[in-house]
Amino acid sequence: MRMTLPVHPRIVLLPAVLFLAVPGMALAQDSVAPQKAAASAAIPAAATVPFVAHRAVYDLNLDRRKDQSSVDSMRGRIVYDFSGNACSGYALNFRQVTEIGLSGGGVNTSDLRSTTFEDEKGRNFRFNSQNFTNQKLDGSVDGQANRAESGTVGVALKKPKSTKFDLSDRVLFPTGQMKAIVLAARAGEHVFESQVYDGSDGGQKIYNTLAVIGAKIGPDKPREGVEAKAKQLDGVDRWPVTISYFDPTKKAVGEETPVYTMSFELYADGISGSLTLDYGDFRLKGTMVSLDFLPQTECK
Repeated sequence: MRMTLPVHPRIVLLPAVLFLAVPGMALAQDSVAPQKAAASAAIPAAATVPFVAHRAVYDLNLDRRKDQSSVDSMRGRIVYDFSGNACSGYALNFRQVTEIGLSGGGVNTSDLRSTTFEDEKGRNFRFNSQNFTNQKLDGSVDGQANRAESGTVGVALKKPKSTKFDLSDRVLFPTGQMKAIVLAARAGEHVFESQVYDGSDGGQKIYNTLAVIGAKIGPDKPREGVEAKAKQLDGVDRWPVTISYFDPTKKAVGEETPVYTMSFELYADGISGSLTLDYGDFRLKGTMVSLDFLPQTECK
């Protein structure tokens, strides 16, 4: 699973999953940038990682803040509705409402609504989103990305303005990134590097990402909270994962620091457990409060 999280007052963020996807492996803000030694971002053509259709709800709360942070308080809720199958592809309906108390006084309410579709082979990605600030439309993005036979990704935007541009053949779409991380985890890899495009930030942004994958958590280890009650997760492997997101347009002096990091437990079926989002000057905790498994459409 992947996530698109607009948790900062002025930043629309990426996944996993997601919604993408806690405990245990958060990287500090001095985390290093992706290294060439990391696993390749390519997904084997024959590889299939079936994800389950589900609806998950997460409550967001401020976990910590530094004195210089402009954020004084924060709370919110994410609803993540994921459907589809390993043949036709996956659709996501996502909504996040966040109330942000500013240290200088005042409260802003952000409401992000997003729908996406990504085919199983990572060739086509459609995205549409609207972001409201204090109930007023702050921005819209509408477009699609298509991967040519050569691997190059062509993006065509309708909103915020009509434009076309190309991306590297190394770019993955969000669900493809999560599938690749699951494959890397199954293979015993502990680091996975990729570039990700999800249509956020006006549809122009790509991120360099570095995923650090912990040792597999066996199905015999008890789960907590809502996850413990989900019998469908019995016997499903999971891994602690931390993904650091880097802005490739920013030149760093010394070690490159991530824009933010996201830590979660990633289940092999694409579900992400409760999560932690670290922006350096403040950190958010996302607690899963409900998980429903939806009817699964079968491959034809």
